[in-house]
Amino acid sequence: MGRYIDDILQPGEKVLYSTNAHWIFYGPAVAAWIVVVALLVMSRMTTTDGIILLCLLASAAVALAALYWTVKAWFHRWTTETDVTNLRVVHKAGFIKRRTFEMSLDKVESVDVNQTILGRILNYGDVTVRGVGEGAETIKMIASPLDFRNHITAR
Repeated sequence: MGRYIDDILQPGEKVLYSTNAHWIFYGPAVAAWIVVVALLVMSRMTTTDGIILLCLLASAAVALAALYWTVKAWFHRWTTETDVTNLRVVHKAGFIKRRTFEMSLDKVESVDVNQTILGRILNYGDVTVRGVGEGAETIKMIASPLDFRNHITAR
């Protein structure tokens, strides 16, 4: 399976910049895996059979949730593409149910970047692309949002 942008490029169109969903999507999964490890360590630190069993059962339940969140984050990053070509901005999300957003660069009115403090530190944020007569589209939690904006606004 190739990249979506490679399948839809027009003659003479070339990709100037590509970005993806930021790795922060793995945050809930990482936190859950840390809890799993903490519960396993707690089960080894006690000698009471009931507490050992409770810790092991809790760690198994949290591990299932962590596995789900890990796969979900990976799948989201794998099926999301955000690109700027010399003619347009293209954003695609989804695999079976696909949602795409395309806007011609000459129709872009403004590009707004919204970053939290953590987003500034880790270089991710939300980008809202407003088009003349086309409305606005917000792309959530992408990596390097300022570079993405600069490639849209640079002419």
